[in-house]
This record gives sequence, structure tokens and C-alpha cells, in this order.
Amino acid sequence: MTQPVNEQAVKIGVIGAGGRMGRMLVEAVQNNPHTTLSAAIERQASSLIGADAGEVAAIGCLEVSIVDDLTAVIDDIDVLIDFSLPDATEQNMQICAEHQVAMVIGTTGFSEHQEQVLAKASDDIAIVYAGNYSTGVNVSLKLLEMAAKAFGKDADVEIIEAHHKHKIDAPSGTAYMMAEAVAQARGQNLKEVAVYGREGQMGERKEGTIGIHAVRGGEIVGDHTVMFIADGEVVEITHRARARMTFAAGAVRAATWVINQEKGQYNMQDVLGLNE
Repeated sequence: MTQPVNEQAVKIGVIGAGGRMGRMLVEAVQNNPHTTLSAAIERQASSLIGADAGEVAAIGCLEVSIVDDLTAVIDDIDVLIDFSLPDATEQNMQICAEHQVAMVIGTTGFSEHQEQVLAKASDDIAIVYAGNYSTGVNVSLKLLEMAAKAFGKDADVEIIEAHHKHKIDAPSGTAYMMAEAVAQARGQNLKEVAVYGREGQMGERKEGTIGIHAVRGGEIVGDHTVMFIADGEVVEITHRARARMTFAAGAVRAATWVINQEKGQYNMQDVLGLNE
């Protein structure tokens, strides 16, 4: 059933509307009283082109057909939500910057060049870019900052993340966010102290390093644990996601926030007011 259009609602476009995350985003947009789905985009040659986005998401007809060209619908969008792949998101950032359309980006695995494209696009439009859009994860980041400042380098830090077997990048964007939160709180450059997994004769653990490890299997939505291992005690900060809708609802919340911001790059902690 089509929901009546609220003229004041934020008009949302969803990239990858036929995929698992895209379908959840479509549902989350429909569930939010402050947003309406105005465009649904899929890759070229997708069998879903022309289908109704609501019917694909199993929430009823929304009278929004899935298209394969962002430029064809860009003028109908206030905010584009993109949880796709780095190369596709890079192109979408350039299109949105040209047309002055704000973005919410959940794509992970950007190259240094793509990070630069993101920075350039945020000179022209407002962008929320986060590796995780759940409220719990972003609260966890604040707790990590507190723990890292309190322990300093008196505790060894290890990060373990686990995701489903279909995830193609590792470590996860959330693991990077957590590692960065610890490194910044300790005044470190993550690139200089990160250690990704261990194998062979590596010698003793170097003081100040941050271990990051990835587990893949089954249908794990997303588990992250950060261990602060000090002499005589261990503190663990853990977040476990049990439903992907948590991320989709958070992204839609970010979309309703970013539409009112000046151009620039923001994160989910900005959306939640945790950086104030």
C-alpha cells in the first residue's frame, strides 16, 4: 500500500535498492515519518530494473520504480543513501556534488584516492560518512575513547571483529573506527601502530601497537570486541548487532539530520550529538 506523501518529508534515494541492505533501507525510509522514498537505483543490467522498490522490499507498492541511472532521478532526491561498493560510491559522490544533493555513505573499503574524492565532494555538499550507523556502536566509540585515555599505553589493545561469510572487505569499517578512536585518544597514528593478524615468528608484542583481527563465517551480522589488557586486569568493550535494520534505521536518521547541515563531512557521532 502506498503511503501518502508528506510534502515536508525528506526525499530519499537509495543505491542498491534490490540488495539485502538496500531493501532494508527502503523499508527504513518507509517506516520513518519524516522521510519518503523518491528514487531507487540498481546496477545496470539488473533483473530488477523497472520493478517497484516497495514490492522488491516486500512492503507493498510504493510507486517508485527501480532505475539503473542515478542522473535520471537525481533532481528528485534531497539525500542519497549509498551502502554499495567503493568504485560505485566514488562515481555517485561526484554526481551528488555536481547536483548539490547531500549524502549518507556506509560504503567501506575506500582507497586513499577515494578518500580524497570524498573530501573534495564534502567541499560542495554535506556528507555523513560512517563505518557503522548503529547507536550502540557510536556509544561504544565514546567508551573506547575514555578507556584509551585512562589506560594510555599501560594496556595492550586487541580488536576482534566477526561478520558473515559474504562480507568482502576486512577488517570491517567498524573495526577501523574503533582502532582509530583508540589511536587518537592515545595520540597515535593508526597506520604506524596497527598490526593485522599474526603468523610465524613475530617476536614479542611491541608496546603501543593495536592488534586487529577479522573472523568470517555463517550469518553473523556484526560482532566487535576491544580488549584493554593490562597487568592484572582486562577490560572488554563489546557490541553485538542482532539485526541489520539497526544500521538501516540509523542511516535514515542520519539523512534527516544531514539535510539541515552546511556542506562538510560528518559522522554518526555528529548525528547523535556525541561530539558536542
